[in-house]
Parts: sequence; C-alpha cells; structure tokens
Amino acid sequence: MGMSFDSAVAELIKPGGGFTIVETEVAGRSTKVFENTPPSFRALWDLLRFKDPDEVFIVFEDEEWTFARLLAEIDGIAALLVGRYGVQPGDRVGIAMRNYPEWVAAFAAITSVGAIAVCFNAWWTTEELDYGLEDSGVKVVLADDERLERLQPLLAERQLSVLAVRTDGDLPDGVDRLSEVIDRTAAMPEVAIDADDDAMILYTSGTTGHPKGVVSTHRAVLTALMAYACRSIAQALASAPGPDDPPAEPHPYPTSFILTVPLFHVTGLVPVLLGSVLGGYKLVMLYKWDPARALELIERERVTTFVGVPTMAWDLLECPDFAERDTSSLQVVGGGGAPAPPELVRRIDSSFSAGRPTIGYGMTETNAYGPQNVGDDYVHKPTSAGRTVPVMEVAVLDEMGQLVPTGEVGEICFRGANLFRAYWNKPEATAEIFTDEGWMRTGDIGRLDDEGFVYVEDRAKDIVIRAGENIATTEVEATIYEHPAVYEAAVFGVPHERLGEELAAAVVVRPGLTLTEEELAAHVGEHLASFKVPTKIIFTEEQLPRGATGKILKRTLRDQVADGQH
Repeated sequence: MGMSFDSAVAELIKPGGGFTIVETEVAGRSTKVFENTPPSFRALWDLLRFKDPDEVFIVFEDEEWTFARLLAEIDGIAALLVGRYGVQPGDRVGIAMRNYPEWVAAFAAITSVGAIAVCFNAWWTTEELDYGLEDSGVKVVLADDERLERLQPLLAERQLSVLAVRTDGDLPDGVDRLSEVIDRTAAMPEVAIDADDDAMILYTSGTTGHPKGVVSTHRAVLTALMAYACRSIAQALASAPGPDDPPAEPHPYPTSFILTVPLFHVTGLVPVLLGSVLGGYKLVMLYKWDPARALELIERERVTTFVGVPTMAWDLLECPDFAERDTSSLQVVGGGGAPAPPELVRRIDSSFSAGRPTIGYGMTETNAYGPQNVGDDYVHKPTSAGRTVPVMEVAVLDEMGQLVPTGEVGEICFRGANLFRAYWNKPEATAEIFTDEGWMRTGDIGRLDDEGFVYVEDRAKDIVIRAGENIATTEVEATIYEHPAVYEAAVFGVPHERLGEELAAAVVVRPGLTLTEEELAAHVGEHLASFKVPTKIIFTEEQLPRGATGKILKRTLRDQVADGQH
C-alpha cells in the first residue's frame, strides 16, 4: 500500500493539502473546520454552473436532466419563491414529495435564497403533516399529487401557498401548478447568506412525543459534506499501490451514485445528493425502491456507488436478477441508517467483483457524517462502525460526562462543526442533548478501540430502527393507548434479518372488551405512517413485566419474543 489511512488523512489536512483544517468560532466555541468549505449552499449549487451544460446530471428512471435543465429549474423556482410568494431569508419553505428531480431543484432554490428548507417525511399521514406544518411555520410548500391529497384538508386552516409538482387535473384554491407559473429563463435572485444561517430542517423521531425538527446551518451541512469527501480521498490514497507495486488499472467508469433512499432522509440528502453536487457526479434516481429495477439501472448507467440501508444490499443480493445483471461498475456497496450483520459484510465482499462493503454511523443531528468503515477495515472489523476524520471528534463518556478509558463502555458522543444547531422550537430538548463542553450525546452505548474504531453496543434511547427508519416507541405507544380497548401497551424492537429490526407491541386488553391484531394495526395506521405500524402484536392477559421503579421491562419482552415465549 502507498500509505496508512492515518498518514493519508494527515497529508490531506495539512496546509496546502486540499482539506486544510483551521480553527474558527462557531456558536461561541473554537471549532475545527475545513478552510475551503463552500461558504453557503448557494456557492455549492453554483459549482454546477461550471459544468458542461449539455452533460446529463440526473437520470430519473428514463428521464435525463442535464446541468442546464436543472439550473433553469432551480433559478425559476427561486425567482417564484421570492417574487410571487415573498419568501425572505429565514422563512421556512416545505418540500413534501417523493424523490423527483423537482425535489432536488426545490431544495437548491430554497437554500440559495436564504430560506430554510423543511423536508417533510413523504410517508407522513395528514395528521403528521399537520403537526409538521404548525411546528415549522412554513410559508410555502412544494408538493406532488400524493402529498397534495393529504394536505388538501389543511389548506384553508393553514392558509398555505402550495406549488404542485407533477400533477394533472383540477387543483384546489390556493394551489399553483409549478409548470404553469415557473419562468425557466429567470435569474437567481441576489441574496446575502452567512455560513451560520439556518439552512434546513429534517424531522427525526425522538424518544418522547412528536418528531423533532433538526435545524442545521449551511456550515454544518457543508462541513459534513467535506468530511465525506476527505474520508473518501484518504481511503483512496491508503488503498493505492505503493512505489514498489505494479500500477493499478484505472476504473473504466466515472463516479456516479444511485439514490435508493428518500431525500428527506439525511443519508439520501447529504452523502448521496449533495455528494453528487460537490463532485459533479451523475445521480441516478428511482421512482421507488425496487431491487430488480435498481440492478437494471446500475447495469445500464454504469453506477459506481450504491448507498442505502443494509436491507437494500440484502435485497440486491437476494434478487432473482442479481446473477444476470452486470454489477462490475460498482466500487462501493453500503450505506448506513442501521447496523449491518457481519454475514452481509462478507456477502457483499464476495458477491461483487469490484464493490467493497462500507458502513457509516451518522445521525440526522450530525448531518449524516460520523465514523465510517470501508473495505479491508470493514471486513477485518465487521462489527465496528469505523472512524472519523479529525474535523469531527468522538469520545465515550460516563454518566458524569467524564472520558472513560479506551475499550471501556459508555455513551458515544460527537463534537464538531457538522453538528446540528438546535431542535426547532424545543430549547429544552436541545439543552439536554449537548454537554457544557459542546459534546452531543448520541444516546448510543459503545466503546473505542486503540485505533479509534467505534463499536456500538446498545441503544440508550427508546428508538427502533426499521430498515433505516427511526421509530419512537413512545409515539406509537401513545397512539395505541388512544384505542378504547387497550389497558396497557409496550412497543419495542425485535431482530429481523432483512430489516434489522421490526416493530412489536405487547398489549393488555381491558376486561370485557375484545381487540384483534388487524383492528389495532388499522387504528395505528389511521394516525401514523405505515412504517410505524407494529408488524408483530402480542396480546396477553397478564400485566406486562416491570422493574423495581414500575417501568415496563421492554428488554424482557424482547427476549421473550426472541425465545419464542410469545
């Protein structure tokens, strides 16, 4: 090998190394940042203006969007927001749609005029969308036909301005069809943006109540993006042949990404979409996740980088078309959102001719960036989440907030310029997650080894991660308790080979009443997105197990399900 990973990072971050790290004040604290980080999203999107305008940037199913087409859409939407709807810096503008090229254009336009992009979960029901609209106070929403249908009951009460995307037929009052009001010859409005201005809000399931709006600044998101780029180049340098080795054959295809996860997820938004923007790489988009279609597009478009949740890698390998499709273009197969079983790591490494396994341990609150484990390191340490580049610090702290010795278990904490600024309208929750020294508590229990590799041992927070979707069990429990037949309930995760975890509920029915699995699932589905509906429901006549404090012992329930006792 040419050099070690640590040596490669040291070369990159030194003065003149391309990713020079300097100290600057962020939120009143001296913080490490990359010197050449773009100053704002507007500057990031402007990088596309230097590309060949006729080159294809986005492939959406069978549509092709050149750089020129996308930029015309971005500028047109930006001009509409400012000129037609009076959007000013700091205003919130919502996006409620599936992965369309217009999602990309909308996000770019919103962040380029200093507004805050509020990226609503496309799975949300009308009830959940209503909460998000009220919580964020959005001024305008760009929505596709499915989300528009869910928003329609809220339009009058919320006095929303809505731009409808890819819709046919009549529209409700107050809704404009984007294709009819956009001027694709309009210029991008001139707006001043500071690096520490708020740029976006993504909603994430917390341990209590409603989802929390995670607010990130331009600097935070772009620092995470630069950290990904630094990590990728360092890995390439460390994997390169040494001076005495024969030269490696150049990869025959240019770097490209396939987008398999929703853009309202931080994984799809930051490393995949924004990583493609930073590098000017082709981005291949699916209408919805379909492993056979994904394999077809990987072969047709010669995709080099597959980033998803572990379940998607399983789906590719298990797809009947896998052996028939040419996946030799893939160099990276991995992602994040949930731990990957070691067996999956081994299968990826042995099943793709050139694709190496990778995993990332990030959060919405870290703008996706965190420890990463790649290639040989991942094969040798398949249970580790990996390590970071020095712009982000990792520590393991005890209950008193003190560092624990290497190898000992505690709460994993992060610190760096890539961290979110605050939870929207939730100062107490914000204060709770940060220590006085600026460390962000992840809620995950783990350890560091002597090489700086992170191992996640358990989750302190009451969260279930199903196929990369965070589910707050308390939110589901609250909905279950609203059913008049429910006396007692507990929601928890149980292991699932493909999904990582599936959602289970243990329920005690009130005496004299009846309740079926189908009735309870339908009740939850009326109020919450479908991925939050428990797939395993256990009815019991006995009181649920409790500890000395009276708290329901979910670990005991989970173990009983795993042992087949329920």
